[in-house]
Amino acid sequence: MEEAVEQKKELGTSELMAAVEALVFVSDEPITAKTIAEILNNDRDSVNAALEALAAEYDERESGLQLRQIAGGWQIATRTELHEIIRTFLKTKPSAKLSLAALETLAVIAYKQPVTIPEILEIRGVQSASAIKTLLEKRLIVTKGHKETVGRPMQYGTSREFLLQFGLKDLGDLPSIEDFEDLVQ
Repeated sequence: MEEAVEQKKELGTSELMAAVEALVFVSDEPITAKTIAEILNNDRDSVNAALEALAAEYDERESGLQLRQIAGGWQIATRTELHEIIRTFLKTKPSAKLSLAALETLAVIAYKQPVTIPEILEIRGVQSASAIKTLLEKRLIVTKGHKETVGRPMQYGTSREFLLQFGLKDLGDLPSIEDFEDLVQ
């Protein structure tokens, strides 16, 4: 009985922040505040406050790292403005492994989802079957069921892997269509 009471002991603010930071650091994938709260046997509001405080702390000291919300969870990552330096150190090249057709198709899916192949064809003006296959293989898109129309075509949408690969918290982080129109003019 005494052990159970000891486990319920509330962590102080600095202890909670340290424990939260350690869990985010060792997690292979973005970890949710809910999971952290369950592991630490703490309330989610306190964990969220600790996460926000840690993110602000990294930003305030202009750290080479940042605490980011990605794909529904939290992750420690290097700052985007330092990626070229890191690539040089690691001697890697940007991973441009998607063809232009696949990138165009992915953009259509990201902005118009759920979307069918005929709808993608209408927007792009060219067939996208091989691009769809590539995006499915790379797990950047997933099937979202069938459209309730003649022929019941398959609908596609982006996946959690898409959010992870592009470092997005959610689809709301995508640039607006208006931003692209401004670039063209």
